[in-house]
Amino acid sequence: MKIGITGGTGLVGKRLVTLFIQSGYEVFVFTRNAKIQSKEQSLHYTYWDPTEKVIDINVLSSLHAIVHIAGANVAEKRWTRSRKQEILESRTLSTSFLVEQINKYASVCTSFVSASAIGIYGPDAQPATPFKEHAKAHSDFLGTTCMQWEASSASLNPNIRRVMLRMGIVLAKEGGALAQFIKPVSFFVKPLLGGGKQIISWITLEDIANLFLFAITQNHVQGIYNAVAPNPVSQQGLMNAIASQKNKFALPIYVPSFLLKIILGEMSIEVLKSSTVSAEKIQQAGFHFQSTDIHQALQRLMN
Repeated sequence: MKIGITGGTGLVGKRLVTLFIQSGYEVFVFTRNAKIQSKEQSLHYTYWDPTEKVIDINVLSSLHAIVHIAGANVAEKRWTRSRKQEILESRTLSTSFLVEQINKYASVCTSFVSASAIGIYGPDAQPATPFKEHAKAHSDFLGTTCMQWEASSASLNPNIRRVMLRMGIVLAKEGGALAQFIKPVSFFVKPLLGGGKQIISWITLEDIANLFLFAITQNHVQGIYNAVAPNPVSQQGLMNAIASQKNKFALPIYVPSFLLKIILGEMSIEVLKSSTVSAEKIQQAGFHFQSTDIHQALQRLMN
């Protein structure tokens, strides 16, 4: 079986590539970096540029499944007007172009699995009821971005099974958000952002990779699924769990909301937002998480 993947050189993408190869698949990574070479017999890099509408249709026509996770890093830079446009277009334009090419040339493709994000949901109501997949998209920047992102693949050939995974905060020992949470604890400090009561819906890198593989291999999986662990945690609870795993005393330091707004600008909305997201639907589909609570997850990641 041949699998194509966009975004295969990022944190999640690299783990997916490794897992797919270990599972016996031949993997083709679509990338703008034409210089990347692979020594792995089952791994190939192929050039694409959705902005220039360039893709290798010979490779595309050989693929049995396609995973699409390409998109500009939401947290990498301050949300200026131009950066927000880049975040949106890196998702919508690439998806529209890819789907158009799949419909024309991917004659043996049976599965299309795309990333989305729980940023589509708004802040928790009070009392909080976990967001399920049928909840309406929020009207803020990430909500509308995710809504348009998902809509960009709506024209996919109906004979191809379409799955969208709304990813939570991915925790990985290789980097990403977890490294930023761990760093201050190493200096005996636990920053509590805006009070620390906001709920974080998370998933480990291992589980998100297994979930993409599950979506590819299980033909009954179709439509939208939340890709989060079953037990969300407060930001304060996450910091306490990290300190516990590191066996360190850490002094709680409250970082006021107004300071985060000055430092991060509009992005502070997401840092301070409480978002409790349900994992019920994907569990009912038969997926089993390796890490179901934050202490278990951190033990696997940090030891």
